[in-house]
Amino acid sequence: MTGLEILIAFIVIALIGWGICELKYKSLPFHHSSEEQAGWDEFKEHAEMNDGKEMNIRDIVRTNSTKGYDAVGPKNAE
Repeated sequence: MTGLEILIAFIVIALIGWGICELKYKSLPFHHSSEEQAGWDEFKEHAEMNDGKEMNIRDIVRTNSTKGYDAVGPKNAE
């Protein structure tokens, strides 16, 4: 076998495998686990709180505490 024949055989095998995977994907139903569904529900709630708008890095920094332990430590207990 020459290199060209090997390359063609590889492409044909890859296309056949891809076709089988596509058929399995379309025929088998996919369901999220309960943990994944809980995560998606939490994500939807968070998105609704922000009017469906994703936060950019400036919004995250503006609402994030960067004080670390000092934000909840003994200094603020007073």
